[in-house]
Amino acid sequence: MSKFDYTVLDKAIEQFGGGEKALIAVLQAAQESYRYLPKEIFPYLSEKLGISEAKIFGVASFYENFSLEEKGKYVIKVCDGTACHVRKSTAILDELKKVLKLGEGQKNTEDGLFTLETVSCLGACGLAPVMMINETVYPAMTPDKVKTVIAEIKEGENA
Repeated sequence: MSKFDYTVLDKAIEQFGGGEKALIAVLQAAQESYRYLPKEIFPYLSEKLGISEAKIFGVASFYENFSLEEKGKYVIKVCDGTACHVRKSTAILDELKKVLKLGEGQKNTEDGLFTLETVSCLGACGLAPVMMINETVYPAMTPDKVKTVIAEIKEGENA
């Protein structure tokens, strides 16, 4: 095995057990720790849980909440559902791309601090346009508010 840290997986397997019944809980624990599901975990989990790598990958790629791509420390989700879209969520998204210096098709910032995603609905239509950073909801967003929120996060990181 490589120098990859598998202790998170070992603890999750100890907590949830082995086999298929524990797979989703173990994958959730892995993603919570690593912020995505690294390819290194698939053979390890296959051996430890007694499940084929193909089955594990199938579960990981089926559920939208699992990510096989590395994510930043701060995952920004911009709602583009109907309520948010008509209240100009596109302007919020455009401003985030500009402030975060993201090129076309780029989701992660160069420093690995931020990941930008568009989602169909955050379930906060009355607060539109809305964005969410990790578990914090930011209601009634404007391009100016975007600048302020991102600046505050960066300032906190540099403190």
